[in-house]
Amino acid sequence: MKFKKLGTAVLATAAVFALAACGNDSKESSNGDSDKIVTSIDKDTTVTFWHAMNGAQEEALTKITEDFMKENPKIKIELQNQSQYPDLQAKINSTLPSPKDLPTISQAYPGWLWNAAQDDMLVDLKPYMDNETIGWGDQEEIRKPLLEGAQIEGKQYGIPFNKSTEALVYNADLLKEYGVAVPKTLEELKEASKTIYEKSNHEVVGAGFDSLNNYYVIGMENKGEEFTKDLKFDSEKSKEVIDYYLDGVKDGYFRIAGSDKYLSGPFANGKVAMFIGSIAGEGYVKKDTEGKFEYGVAPRPEKINLQQGTDIYMFNSATAEQKSAAFMYLKYLSSPDVQLYWAEQTGYMPVLQSVLESEEYKKSPNTKVPAILEEATKDLFSIPVKENADPAYNEVRAIMENILSNPNKDTDKLIKDSVPQLQDAWNQ
Repeated sequence: MKFKKLGTAVLATAAVFALAACGNDSKESSNGDSDKIVTSIDKDTTVTFWHAMNGAQEEALTKITEDFMKENPKIKIELQNQSQYPDLQAKINSTLPSPKDLPTISQAYPGWLWNAAQDDMLVDLKPYMDNETIGWGDQEEIRKPLLEGAQIEGKQYGIPFNKSTEALVYNADLLKEYGVAVPKTLEELKEASKTIYEKSNHEVVGAGFDSLNNYYVIGMENKGEEFTKDLKFDSEKSKEVIDYYLDGVKDGYFRIAGSDKYLSGPFANGKVAMFIGSIAGEGYVKKDTEGKFEYGVAPRPEKINLQQGTDIYMFNSATAEQKSAAFMYLKYLSSPDVQLYWAEQTGYMPVLQSVLESEEYKKSPNTKVPAILEEATKDLFSIPVKENADPAYNEVRAIMENILSNPNKDTDKLIKDSVPQLQDAWNQ
């Protein structure tokens, strides 16, 4: 498949929409009738977009947005950087009580917006996607697991944006030195880690997992247990997931990130041979290991993998023109040419199957993720969007860190004591 250079394809310009005979007039929609789908943007319309992209990611987003506005001169996309995810979430939460101050669209995790969805503050995008004039039409559909991950109680409130998954990053030089093959299963990861730890005279830890709540939830999903308030943290399956990591920490061949925050740091310093983390972190690995050793990337060594990252959501407080203009922008962000550019520039996964499978993407220069991503994302799931799922998911991180940081304490007691702690998070 051949992709056009970004900015050359005319992807549903405002001029095209202006031809639609069924367009609502702007005066009507400006008077508060914002539920009707405007099919022509015939006056200057500004869409505000809150995001938390920085560095190369923000640069790529800015270029994409500028290209969109050149093709749609009646639409202005105002990018408003909210710094980091916690700042963005806090800004959304503090602004929800004043809907008129909300942006048109915002980057967000679906769990952040559970209450907003219950209060009908979000726009269901399905009618826009199905609209005969401005809808998705013949444009390639977004991969189903990613699209479903942006739903709240079955409604398509979000469009996938900066999506990622987990992969295994390894020190190719160390694995070769110690005669270890790249692990394809958790059992192989454990054995390889033991071998490296022993052969290095305990100087090199075999492996670790960046995200402890991801580790736990993915582990449970692979055992057929979904992360909901009904999950039993003290069940046998749960203990198996905890003990796999804990046994490695006790014996020295596994470690957690701890004060390093991410394992890419000790990995770059040759203190950890392998780690499992987000594909979006490859840029840091490449920079930090340059001139030191050869790194490699492989699929996460479990069958089912997690799709993570944020989506873009639209608020009901926007005018009809803003909603349609914003939808046009979301559709543009999801087009093949843009997705190839976005994935190559940022390290995030393309949301389209055609891009994922394309030779252009798989042979992307300066990155090793594309070659393995199709294999790594064959079976994806997302954290269920339920009431208080977001705080409960965050609580799992604290619980796991406490257990794994205290390998000499009574693990059964730590697990038992964590049960009400997790339930409190679900019931807050």
